[in-house]
Amino acid sequence: MASTSVNGLKLSKGVTAVIPARNEEPSIGGIIERAKPHCDEIVVVDGHSKDKTIEAAKQHGARVVSDNKKGKGDAIRVGALAANYDIVVFLDADGSHDPADIPRLVEPIKRGTADLVIGSRGRGGSDELHGDIEKLMRLVGSDLILIGINMRWKQTLTDSQNGFRAIRTDVIRSLGLTENITTIEQEMTMKCLKQGHRVDEVPTHEYARTHGTSTIKLRRVWFRYIYSFLKNLV
Repeated sequence: MASTSVNGLKLSKGVTAVIPARNEEPSIGGIIERAKPHCDEIVVVDGHSKDKTIEAAKQHGARVVSDNKKGKGDAIRVGALAANYDIVVFLDADGSHDPADIPRLVEPIKRGTADLVIGSRGRGGSDELHGDIEKLMRLVGSDLILIGINMRWKQTLTDSQNGFRAIRTDVIRSLGLTENITTIEQEMTMKCLKQGHRVDEVPTHEYARTHGTSTIKLRRVWFRYIYSFLKNLV
């Protein structure tokens, strides 16, 4: 199998699926099984789960590494460093992303026309952004940031925040990502555009999580989204 070298480390041609997970025992096994046909390895980044997430992930054939207890952004960086293949796909462990969409995400990168491909909820729809005031505020905030990104870099993106995305492994390792929470998605998008990497999107649908409730509380993180946006805008 062909390989490339990044900072002296060999990356084989293929796809690594990275799944950040914390207390996702009920769903992690099914996500892994559905992702297997579409990637060459699966890395679960465990957020120090108190249930049997680790055991379930290993039982279904995933490699498990631990994050540094800093949040999803930290898990993304850990997963990117753990990847053995030259394309990384990030997806959630709660069932909101359909692993069957992985080939659609990686195709523009394999074709050589994109470096980052975002799964667009603007084009594919979402079950998680509608229905109550909290979700409405998330949607409005996301759209305002998206408009700023499109104006700044003359893009026509319809989603800059979705965590379901594919990126060249060498690119994500070179971005210098620092955000520790879910703001890492917009940071990744903005730094790719700032550094001249090609950003594309494909339609993907965001489904309602299969269990539990969202850990994103807008009242706790809204300031960080604004700060991260302004910091990376210039």
